[in-house]
Amino acid sequence: MTHDTHAGADASGEAPPLDPRRWLALIIVLVAGFMDMLDVTIVNVVIPSIQKDLHADYTQIEWVVAGYVLGFAALLITGGRLGDIYGRKKMFLIGVAGFTIASTLCGVASGPGMLIGARFFQGAMAGLMVPQILAIIHVTFPSEERGKVLGIWGGVLGSASVAGLIVGGVLVDANIADLEWRPIFLVNIPVGIGALIAAWFFVRESKSAAAVKLDPIGVVIAVTGILMLVYPLAEGRALDWPAWTFFLMGGSVVVFGILVAFERYRTRTVGSPLVVLSLFKERAFTAGMLVWTLFWIALGGFFLVWTLYMQLGLGWSPMRAGLTGAAFAVGAAAGSGLAVEVFTPRIGRLTLIGGALLNALGFAAYIFVAHHYGPGIPSWQMIAPLVVTGFGFGLVVAPMIDAILTKVPAKDAGSASGLLGTTQQVGMALGVALVGVLFFGHLADDSDHGVDKVTPALRQELVTAGVPADGVDDIVKGFRACVHDRSAESDPTKVPASCLPSSVPGADKVQPILTEQGQKAVSHNFVKSFDLSLWYGVGILILVALGMFALPREVHARDLDAELEALGEPVARGV
Repeated sequence: MTHDTHAGADASGEAPPLDPRRWLALIIVLVAGFMDMLDVTIVNVVIPSIQKDLHADYTQIEWVVAGYVLGFAALLITGGRLGDIYGRKKMFLIGVAGFTIASTLCGVASGPGMLIGARFFQGAMAGLMVPQILAIIHVTFPSEERGKVLGIWGGVLGSASVAGLIVGGVLVDANIADLEWRPIFLVNIPVGIGALIAAWFFVRESKSAAAVKLDPIGVVIAVTGILMLVYPLAEGRALDWPAWTFFLMGGSVVVFGILVAFERYRTRTVGSPLVVLSLFKERAFTAGMLVWTLFWIALGGFFLVWTLYMQLGLGWSPMRAGLTGAAFAVGAAAGSGLAVEVFTPRIGRLTLIGGALLNALGFAAYIFVAHHYGPGIPSWQMIAPLVVTGFGFGLVVAPMIDAILTKVPAKDAGSASGLLGTTQQVGMALGVALVGVLFFGHLADDSDHGVDKVTPALRQELVTAGVPADGVDDIVKGFRACVHDRSAESDPTKVPASCLPSSVPGADKVQPILTEQGQKAVSHNFVKSFDLSLWYGVGILILVALGMFALPREVHARDLDAELEALGEPVARGV
C-alpha cells in the first residue's frame, strides 16, 4: 500500500524503485539539518560578543535567542503539512533558501532590532526545512534501512551541538576580517547555496497521497497566544512591569481558550484541525506534554544564563567557554545512545525519571563548584557537573517522545509528534523569558553581595595608594552605588553616571583599583545569580521527574507504518 506519491511515478500510481542516489540525497539533507542545529548552539557562545558589538541590552539578547525558537515553532506547526501538500523537495528548497537569506541578514545586522527580526525569519525557515528532512528520509528509504538512517541523523544532530560550541568560540576568537561574531552566520551562505544546488539535482520530489488540509486560522491564533505570553515576560522586567504586561499575559489565556473552541469547531466541520483535541483525553499524553514543556523551560533558561555566567561573569573568552561547554554535549550524546539501546528497553520510564533526576543532580553539583570556587573557578572543575547534566539530558530527550506517544492512536501519532516538537520550542522560549526575569532581577537587587565580597581588599588597596581614612569611606560608598547602578542597567556596555571617572586629584591612582575591584564584584554577583537560576532549574526538574510517573511503565519505539497498514489508513505526517 503506497501512502506517498513521487515525481516520476508511472500511470498506475505505483512508486518507482528505490532511488540509487538516495544516500547522496541523505548527505544533502543532513548538511541542511547540521546547519540548523549548528546555529541553535553556536549563538549561545557568541551572545556576549553580539551584545558588546551591537550595544544590545539584556532583553534584546533574550530575543536573539527566543526569536529563533518562536519562529521555528510558528512554521513547525504547519511545515510538515505544507510538504505533504505541495511537495517536500519544494518546501525543503524554499526552507534552505530562506535560511541562507536569513543568515545573511543576521551576518550584516546593523543593530539589535535587525538581528532579532532576522533570527525570527531564520527560525521560521528552519521550521519549514526540518520537517521535510525527516519526511524525505521516510519516503526515500525502505523500512529495513530507515533505522540505520535515523541513527545517522541522531549522530549528526549530536555532533552539530558539540561543533556549534567549539566553532562559535573559534570564529569569534579568530575575528576573521575584523568581523567578530558575524562569520557564525555568514558561513551558512556557501553551505546553503551548495545544499540548494545539490538538492535540486539529487533529491527526489514526493507528496502525500492523503495530505491533510492546512489550518491557517488555527496557526494565527496559536502564534498570537504564544507571543502574548512570551513578549511581556521578556520585556516586563526592563519596563518595571507596566499594567499592559499583565493584561497581555492574562489575555493569552483567553486566546488559548479561543483556540480550543475553534479547533473543536473545525474538527466537527472541515476536519484536519491544527491540534487534535482528543489526544488530551489520554492521561499519558496530557501529562507528557506538561512535563515536556517544563523540561524545556528548565533547559532553555539554563543555556542562556550559562554562557552569560562564563563570559560576562567569569570573563572567559568565547573559545574557552565553548570548549568547556563541549563536556555537556559529550554527556548528552552518551546518554541518548544508552537510553535508546540499553536502558529504555529494560527499565522503561525509570530511564526518563532517572534522567531528569540526574540532570537536577548535575545542576546541583554545578551550584556547589560555582559557589565553592567563585569567580576563580577553573574549567576542569566544571567538566564533571556538565557531563552529569548532559547525560541526564540525553536520557530524557532520546526516549521521551516514544513514551508520550505510547498510547496515542496510530492515526493521530503524526499530529501528536508535531505538537510535541512545537511545544519544545515554546518551552525553550518561555524558559529564556522566565530565567531572564529571575537572573537579571537578582543581579540588580542583590548587587551588595559582590560589593561586600571585595570591600576589604578595596579598602586595603586604597589605603596603600595613600587615600586618607575619611576619603576611603566616601570612595567605598560611591563604589557601592556604581556597582548597583551597573547591575541594574539593562545595557551592560553603558557606563552609569555613578561610575564615571572622577576628576579630583589622585583619581588616576584610584580609578584602576576601582575598575579591577568592580569587575570582581560583578563576577561575584553573576556567580550568585547563576546559582539561584540553577536552583530554579533543579526545582523544575524534580517536578518533571514526579510528573513522569504518569507516563506508561514500558516505553517502546512504534512502527507506525505497520500499525497504519493494519488499519488500512494512510500515514499522517506533520502537525
